[in-house]
Amino acid sequence: MKLYTRRGDAGQTDLFGGTRVPKDDLRVEAYGTVDELNALIGLCLAGDDDGVGKPFITQALATPLRAIQSRLFEIGADLATPEAPETPEDEKVGKGKGASARVPRVSDGHIAELEGWIDDATARTTPMTGFILPGGTELSARLHVARTVCRRAERRCVALSAHETVGPLVIVYLNRLSDLLFALARQANHAAGVADVPWVKP
Repeated sequence: MKLYTRRGDAGQTDLFGGTRVPKDDLRVEAYGTVDELNALIGLCLAGDDDGVGKPFITQALATPLRAIQSRLFEIGADLATPEAPETPEDEKVGKGKGASARVPRVSDGHIAELEGWIDDATARTTPMTGFILPGGTELSARLHVARTVCRRAERRCVALSAHETVGPLVIVYLNRLSDLLFALARQANHAAGVADVPWVKP
């Protein structure tokens, strides 16, 4: 399969199901930002050493991040596939219509999974006593960058939801994921024996 099709040369792209839209369409902005977030999480998983003589990333950090990458790929597919209305025949057999019926959607179980990881990460660190700034170890800083992009992806999905249907739990997932990335950034510092960077009131 070729990497180029030339179909996007005029500034349009295909959604799953065949609909053509401009590349700055709100839906493309939403799933494109989710893709950017996924790439940043890949950056968090990369590397050998964090400059302090310890592994760049522990298994406790890597396990949820790898699972999240797969989930974000599915969320990108969800956002790239507008939900199609069901036909009377579809209703009879209990199936959705076309491509939208084949795309995995975020479930309550996925939200609960994130919350479990947040609780675990929080339990591995000391209680917060004030606001903190991005930094400490390089991994923690990368996770904070991922957190801010996650928030942007959430905003893009909120903007899209004002005009079109968005999977009911996509925004919830991204909201919870940003909390997890914050918790993992603190866990990364703690695992390396490096203190969080406190905000100092002027």
